Amino acid sequence: MRFILRRLAFYAFTFWAAVTINFFLPRMMKGDPVTAYLAKNQGKISPDAIDALRTLFGLDTEKSLWQQYIDYWVLLLNGDLGRSFSRGLAPVTDVIAAALPWTVGLVGFATVVSFLIGSLVGSLIGWYRGSKADGVIPIATFMSTVPYFWAALIIIAIFSTTLGWFPASHAYDKGSRPEWSFDFVGQVLHHGALPAFTIIFASLGGWILGMRNMMVTVLDEDYITVAQAKGLTQRRVLFRYGARNAMLPQLSSFALSLGFIVTGTLVMEMVFSYPGVGQLLLTATTAKDYPLMQGLFLVITLTVLVANILADIAYAILDPRTRHMEG
Repeated sequence: MRFILRRLAFYAFTFWAAVTINFFLPRMMKGDPVTAYLAKNQGKISPDAIDALRTLFGLDTEKSLWQQYIDYWVLLLNGDLGRSFSRGLAPVTDVIAAALPWTVGLVGFATVVSFLIGSLVGSLIGWYRGSKADGVIPIATFMSTVPYFWAALIIIAIFSTTLGWFPASHAYDKGSRPEWSFDFVGQVLHHGALPAFTIIFASLGGWILGMRNMMVTVLDEDYITVAQAKGLTQRRVLFRYGARNAMLPQLSSFALSLGFIVTGTLVMEMVFSYPGVGQLLLTATTAKDYPLMQGLFLVITLTVLVANILADIAYAILDPRTRHMEG
């Protein structure tokens, strides 16, 4: 119980600090959303509307910075992240909600698949170290060093340009509208195949090498020798004692990978013209859309915190010693 309370207190403080930084940082930067919005819409906005815009963006000069901070928390707790002026003053929550499923669906799926395959292959290579299985190591090393954009371009050249099996850009066919139908879902899967394969290809080598190295270290532990001396099957020793303990360090990296899923893989979204959160963040930064930037950074922070909470839970399940040490 103490372990859970300590972790919750830590994450609550981290969330407060992230929200506070998220509030003050844009206000410390040169300019503000109102100035950027007026510059973008010169001649279209009446000077009389400036005060209304400042109120809309939470920058009311009649209120102290502390009062603005309190108002920001009140709006945040009510699910109001402000208005995005680069998207026609649309609610930030709506803008993010429209882009989030594309990124989570594609990058999330590819990240989980890459982690599972990489951990399994790495476990087997580590278990059969010194055999022909070690031939996978140079391949994994090569995969982990290939620049992401280069891998994406090669994959497009082979599977789209040369073979014509998959489209090279966008999330669905031109002229189509998002809807729940077999035809549209098929388009999404068809368009997402190359981006997903690129993510898996670019990250798989790292998971394989990391798991293999940890597996080699774990197999030298005494409890592995004792398990083998008891006559347990190789499969049980491999997965129950070896892979389970070798997986622990991998979980931290996996939690960070899950946490940053919402940012998308910016290069991937640029190369494949994919409508995800990473592309949205780039657009918001270029347009100096501070409300949208704040909303995206907040979503990223929350996702990282949730991912780390899940990693702590997994740690506690896989290694009960963690709970005892914290207690």
